[in-house]
Amino acid sequence: MENLPELFSAGLLLIAFFCISFISLKFNIPSVLVFIILGLALVPVLAGNETIHLLAEIGIVLMFFVLGLEFSIAKILRIAKTIWVAGIMDVVFNFGGAFVLALIFKLDFLSAAIIGGIVYASSSSITAKLLEENKRLANVETEFMLALLIFEDLVSPILISFLVALNSDQNLSVGLTVLILAKVLALTLGAVVIGHYGFSKLKDFIDNYIESDFLTFLMVGIAFIYSGLAMYIGLSEILGAFLAGVMLSETGNSSELEHLLLPIRDIVLPFFFLWFGTTISFGGGVPMLPLLMILIVWSIVGKILVGTLGGKAFGLSKRPSYRAGLSLIQRGEFSVIIASIALPQLMAFSSVYIIVSAFVGVIFFQKAPALSKWLSGKHKKKA
Repeated sequence: MENLPELFSAGLLLIAFFCISFISLKFNIPSVLVFIILGLALVPVLAGNETIHLLAEIGIVLMFFVLGLEFSIAKILRIAKTIWVAGIMDVVFNFGGAFVLALIFKLDFLSAAIIGGIVYASSSSITAKLLEENKRLANVETEFMLALLIFEDLVSPILISFLVALNSDQNLSVGLTVLILAKVLALTLGAVVIGHYGFSKLKDFIDNYIESDFLTFLMVGIAFIYSGLAMYIGLSEILGAFLAGVMLSETGNSSELEHLLLPIRDIVLPFFFLWFGTTISFGGGVPMLPLLMILIVWSIVGKILVGTLGGKAFGLSKRPSYRAGLSLIQRGEFSVIIASIALPQLMAFSSVYIIVSAFVGVIFFQKAPALSKWLSGKHKKKA
């Protein structure tokens, strides 16, 4: 593509994205994974391409900005009250368990923390798609699953910011930890104050001009400014983008604003996963295979534990709890984002983990009703 005009090359990539999305829909394959594989295939022509990198950054900022639009401050507090027990279990079992396993395999603190982050969150996009396709949106465990995914959505930007700040310093200390937390708190409080006392007053203005094209400039401008501010103080742009969305959600027009941005996000977001694929190198093979295999097993065990124990705390009976845990194994977009800040060797390891866990997760999701029936029957026999 080097000798082709950039517009022509961009057109070819967009047609490729269209084909991938269509094939993924037909064969029930997570499109995120196919975008990454496409990036791997195009390493010889796209590696180090600054335009792809810029589009990737814009895509991930808009993804988290749109995500933040779904969460008003009141909604965040309401969700936290119902799911905090299961949410803490999720952090302990999946982030904490993977972190400890990585330390046992003699990885340094930062690498172990990155692996913990990669293993932590289930893929919201893959899970939501599977719930809809398998007609399980009305199931009793679905509310619990969605609440847990939302909890992960809230924790992940903070976790990513912490890892980015730690990655830039590499020396963890009490002082550094306090400084990072203070920055996160200041950025969050700033968003709360601006949202509550500023953007909440703009409801009438947005109602009057919701059909106008210029509102898109306002939204994207705010997303970029707050993302840039987060980067300026040493945090991740992802946290800034998410908080910018939270600020604008205070207008009470989240769904309308989201509708304006979705077409732009859907065009640029695949470039992030494509770019991630171009950064992966398997020149030395897949490193740390024993740890990789153990983490894949732990990915299954950790989510089943969260589903079983967290589901019980949420008020679910045994069978729906098992079904929930078995349906949350797939990792995806958040894992990719965290893996993108890792060193090259760890990035190759992480990409294999993400791809395998996503495919394993899809299989377990489809088998969850039968497996949960078998597990609950076995439990009754023991009783």
